[in-house]
Formats: sequence, C-alpha cells, structure tokens
Amino acid sequence: MICQRCQQFAAATPEGLCSLCAAAPQGPPPVPVTSPHGPAWLRSPVGLGTAVALLIGLAIATDLFAVWADLRMRDVTASIADGDYSDSLQREAEDADSVYLAAGYAQTVSFLAAVVVYLVWFQRTRVNAEVFNPFGHSKKRAWAVWSWFVPVVSLWFPRRIMLDIWDASRPLTARGSHGLVNAWWTLWIFALITDRFAFSRYSRAGTPDEILAAMDQVLLADVADIAAGVLAILVVLRLTRMQNEKAHQGRAPLPVNV
Repeated sequence: MICQRCQQFAAATPEGLCSLCAAAPQGPPPVPVTSPHGPAWLRSPVGLGTAVALLIGLAIATDLFAVWADLRMRDVTASIADGDYSDSLQREAEDADSVYLAAGYAQTVSFLAAVVVYLVWFQRTRVNAEVFNPFGHSKKRAWAVWSWFVPVVSLWFPRRIMLDIWDASRPLTARGSHGLVNAWWTLWIFALITDRFAFSRYSRAGTPDEILAAMDQVLLADVADIAAGVLAILVVLRLTRMQNEKAHQGRAPLPVNV
C-alpha cells in the first residue's frame, strides 16, 4: 500500500503512512523537490527484476547448449582437418552443423527476449533512483534506453547510468563499492568484442583449419557470454533488492513532484 500522505513510499504504519511521513510533524505533506529530469515516481522493480533474471538464465542455458554444439562442431572439423572424409563423418558433420545453427537461433531469440525486459526494468530503476536522489544522475533519463544502441556511446554510457542508479539506491550507511557493476561491465564488453570477432572469423573461414580456429573463437565468445550473464543476474537481483528495501524503509530524499 502507498503512503496516504506523500503518495510515494510504501505505507509502514496502521494509519497508512510511510516511515518518513510518520516521523514528520503533522501538517501538509513535505514540500516536493523538483527533479531536473522531469516527474518521477516509485514503482516496484521486483516483478520485472525477477523476470529479467529468469530470462537471462534462459539465455545462459542456450549458451550452454551452444557450447556443447561448438565442441561437437570442433571435433568434427578437427577430424576433417586430419584427413578423415568417410561417409559417416560427413553425416556427422551435417548433423553437427544443424545443431550449431539451432543453437545460434536459440541464443538469438532468448537474448532478444532478455534485452526487451531488461530495458523496461532498467528504465524503471532509473526513474525510481530519481525519486531517491533527483540530482545524482549525470545523463538524461532517455539515455537509459538509447545509450545501449548508439555506437561508441554504448561502451560507457550504460555503465555510468547504472552506477548513478546504484549509488542512489544503496542504503545511506552502506559503502559505495562498484566492484560487482564493474566486473559485470568488463565481462559484457569482452563478450561483445569476442562475439563480433568470432562471427567475423567464422563467416570468412573456408578451409577446415580456418573453421577450426574460428570455432575456438566462437567457444570463447559463448563462455564469455555465460560469465557476463551470471554477473548480470547478480547485478539485477542486487539492485532490485536495494530499491525495494529503500522504498519500504522510506529513507530517501523528499518526494519528487508528479
């Protein structure tokens, strides 16, 4: 239930007030603070955060399937590179190629589904963070979505926005460590680079030896995706929990004008 007085934080008393309003003197609601980023309001990130974590977990599962497909394709390619051109190996190669393509499609579908829900969650946590701290954000709100798609900018804007959200959402008594976010972002950038390099190398490969070398790169890219996905889940769950706890505690700047 939302506080009956400020209409921002979760109610914490039988009278329907949040802890901030309950501790304030009787009278009109606290004077709103005007946000430089426009109207902001609290909305629960829990449902979206859970959905994002599950979808990223599904993407990790498809990456694991892709790793198995990579290893199978690599083994067949290594046999061909060693001079084995038997009919049975040719049939195995066709089967491995089909599995490899299926893994690629599964990765694409699961990744796109996770991206869509993640962006909705990210935008919501950004707006929530503006309620907690209207003046602690170096980028405009629209960048929470568009920064992921603009070339070059996408290499650092999303991380900066995430750190601003993180700092605004953490408990006031907690230390401002960014280790988890930085580890996730480092692996995310590494996964992006290895993915593009592996795709480019595999698409140019013609001989068995070239395909074998490309498969090593593809395997590295899939493993990097898995590692980045695991850390992404940890970041999503941690930030979601921080915002949920802070909203219920009511320990935040005065409400933002709606």
